[in-house]
Amino acid sequence: MNGLHTRPLTADDLELICRHRYAMFREAGREPAVLDRMTPAFRAWLQPRLADGSYFGFITLDGDTPVAGIGLMEIDWPPHPLHPEQDRRGYVLNVYVEPSHRQRGIARALMDRAEAAFNQRGVSYTILHATQMGRPLYAALGWTPTTEMAKAIDAPSAA
Repeated sequence: MNGLHTRPLTADDLELICRHRYAMFREAGREPAVLDRMTPAFRAWLQPRLADGSYFGFITLDGDTPVAGIGLMEIDWPPHPLHPEQDRRGYVLNVYVEPSHRQRGIARALMDRAEAAFNQRGVSYTILHATQMGRPLYAALGWTPTTEMAKAIDAPSAA
């Protein structure tokens, strides 16, 4: 990884994170029309969390050019058999590496930094939602599938 360096996220990374999230979902097969609706809502959600540090993570740069990023959060969660004495979980999101920089170990290095950041915060259990592209890396790092299921519930229309 010659010439690459990684730094913590800052509030100035808002647009980069939004761009990476859009690209990640697009590459996973999501429709642009949905992503075009999601991105402004995500930006509005992310901005205060990035500013107050409740959304944190890292950006990898090649020189001055951002080429990868990872987002992290601590989420409120009741004690659970997988973390019986802890009322929170770590959450990894928005892992993205620019196509020109893939297969160089950047995502693995970002995941290692994520684990260290959660460890420093005393978070002992972490989750993520993997794309098909990311699954092999996560499995190689010891992540395992869970029994989670999901359902979208239609919201009542506004009058």
